[in-house]
Amino acid sequence: MTIKDQFKNMINRGDQSPSPLKSAELSAAESEIDAITTNLERDRQTREGLGKFLKHPFKVLTEKPVNILILSLPLGLILFVGGFAMMVASNGIQVIFTSTVIDDFVIFAVLIAVVPVAILDFREQWRIKNLENSLPNFFRDLAGMNDSGMTLPNAVHIVASAEYSTLTPHIRKLDTDMSWGAGFVEAMYRFGKDLGTPLADRSVDLIAKASKAGGDISEVLRAAAKDTFEVVNLSQERSNNMLIYVIIVLVSFAVFLFVIAILVSTFLTTMATAGASAAAAGARGFMGQIDLFAYKRLFSHAAMLQGFFSGLVAGQMGEGRVIAGLKYSAVMLFIAWVTFRFFI
Repeated sequence: MTIKDQFKNMINRGDQSPSPLKSAELSAAESEIDAITTNLERDRQTREGLGKFLKHPFKVLTEKPVNILILSLPLGLILFVGGFAMMVASNGIQVIFTSTVIDDFVIFAVLIAVVPVAILDFREQWRIKNLENSLPNFFRDLAGMNDSGMTLPNAVHIVASAEYSTLTPHIRKLDTDMSWGAGFVEAMYRFGKDLGTPLADRSVDLIAKASKAGGDISEVLRAAAKDTFEVVNLSQERSNNMLIYVIIVLVSFAVFLFVIAILVSTFLTTMATAGASAAAAGARGFMGQIDLFAYKRLFSHAAMLQGFFSGLVAGQMGEGRVIAGLKYSAVMLFIAWVTFRFFI
């Protein structure tokens, strides 16, 4: 039941009230309730879905790395469709088989679609890494201040004046919340939600539940510091161990490009020249003319596909996330395109 309906029910029971409202006052009150309800509904619509996007488009697009696809994917499709239509209108449908310009439109459309995602994902992971690396020190210092006899609000206030990299603004916000009277548990939940990382949520939940249970808050903070430190160390160790496999993927792509470059520039070029000379001389029994353009285009497609999907594999192996490989995919795709357009 809405606020307006509840108010009308109260009005309908006005005969039981010792001082019933006059009709003019009731109309004014209903109008005010309608205005308040409308404003609340409008505000709710701007906090989710399309309404939020229309009010804060940049914030929505950069809130999560994949959100930027709302803009980059249509831009890539527009580039490809527009370029394809322009080339076909100028040169006919046979341009698909006689020119590499169509391939160029495809490559740049893909790059326009994935590069913003790769950049935002790299920035987000860098932020998360810095936050999680600073969490153990923050919890440990907070426990030490609390052990010295300070209350938690005073301890947070002292710690907030220190430097914890990208975690510092969040600690100062926590200090502000507690200075305005928010309880430690409530303020910590807001702190974890503001950080928005899995490790922060886990640590805050541990501290909050232990605090509610009445345990020694200093010991809880030390346990949280030790837990976060071990998780960060394990993550760093995993990245270091998997780095060699990422390097292997990148080197394999470089070797693939080198082999294709040697094959095209020596063997295929020589065979194409020999085939053309033999055909001009009327010789028979030779393997025939070699379409060097078709082979180069075929190899360029192979190299670009190899670069793009090898990058995704490198991201999955190195960081455990396919989307993390988009930065490798974009770089290797561009390298393959430059190699075949300007050097082979």
